Amino acid sequence: MQLDYKDIIIKHYALSMSGSEIARQAGYSKSGVNDFLRAFKKCEDLQYPLPTGITNYGIAMKVYGSVSGSGCRNENIELPDYEEAAKLMATRKNMTLMFLWNRYKKKCEEEGARFYQYSQYCELYNKWCEENYETAHFDAVIAQKMEVDFAGQTFTMVDPVTGEIMTIVVFVAILPYSQYIYAEGMLSTKEPQWIDVNNHALDYFGGVPALVVCDNCKQAVIVNQDWIEPELNKDYADWADHYGTVILPAKVRKPKFKSSVENAVGILEKGFFHKLEERQYFSLEQFNQDLWKELEALNKEPFKKKEHNRYYYWEEEKLELMPLPSTHYEYMERRTATVSSDFHVRFDNAYYSVDKAHLHKKVSIKASATVVRIYSLAGEFLCEWPRATRKGQWSTNPEHLPDNYK
Repeated sequence: MQLDYKDIIIKHYALSMSGSEIARQAGYSKSGVNDFLRAFKKCEDLQYPLPTGITNYGIAMKVYGSVSGSGCRNENIELPDYEEAAKLMATRKNMTLMFLWNRYKKKCEEEGARFYQYSQYCELYNKWCEENYETAHFDAVIAQKMEVDFAGQTFTMVDPVTGEIMTIVVFVAILPYSQYIYAEGMLSTKEPQWIDVNNHALDYFGGVPALVVCDNCKQAVIVNQDWIEPELNKDYADWADHYGTVILPAKVRKPKFKSSVENAVGILEKGFFHKLEERQYFSLEQFNQDLWKELEALNKEPFKKKEHNRYYYWEEEKLELMPLPSTHYEYMERRTATVSSDFHVRFDNAYYSVDKAHLHKKVSIKASATVVRIYSLAGEFLCEWPRATRKGQWSTNPEHLPDNYK
């Protein structure tokens, strides 16, 4: 996402906001904002307050000597030779962006020049290809991208307790090089569940790609008025920072920008989705078990127009993916609540018991997609519950209640 240079400068100098605070508020990467602020402070031709009428283009020209994506020489960071990189990717068998980046990095280190990190290198390579070969076909690059989207077709399940009919939405992710597909059913598409399925996709693929291409759904992108420069959802931007990848929202109304996942959705909907819609489900776990069984068979099914299968090429691709961090990124909702006279707190339309010693006291709630943890306001851990899966659900520990309640 292109930085708003004027906005960053004003917030930093007029409001005394740090680079991290600006990045968190606007959905930028922390390194991108801090790198720009350092470059701005070194710039001799431009200071705060800014000249009247200067644009982001003008700021970029004075600070960097070029505009991002223009292909001009960047005075602060050595600009990679993407034309040569594209030729090698097209003509050299088994050439990877990781190999090209390591060669570029080594050259910069030998010359004492600054260089782009791997994820930035891949992002700029992707943009260079778009700008210079708008209509050309490029073979997918190994370990470069993961594309994500929702399937258009939904399914239903019956809650075995309430009899309520619930809708299952299917999340789909794919590595374009190997065409290896991951999918998972969801009962909610809110941010916690969105983060959760993205975590699961990386686990399934066994590593992290340089780029994640997503649709302009509200879970990933905060849509601006003109739909031209969407801002990332803060939580999804933090998720990307945690994994060391870059979020690249798809261009609006341009399905070719994420053609691999569009194609994957079509394969699923025209294939084994027909089997799944004929079955009756009473739990999300039951649905996902069937989905993953069919998906495993699909990934190991031979291609019709080339050798081997998705699994074969994925085994090659996972070796080039960046390693997974030791822990998942965990989305945490934070609330305060009061323990009511029935010894429960209400959170997200569900009820969780707390020990009787905290009756009528305020407590702090921290909830991930799967777990609800309750603390005193002083930070003392009180209890933990699996997160409710339906509205109005009660979770009660008899030990939390007075003897006469038991």
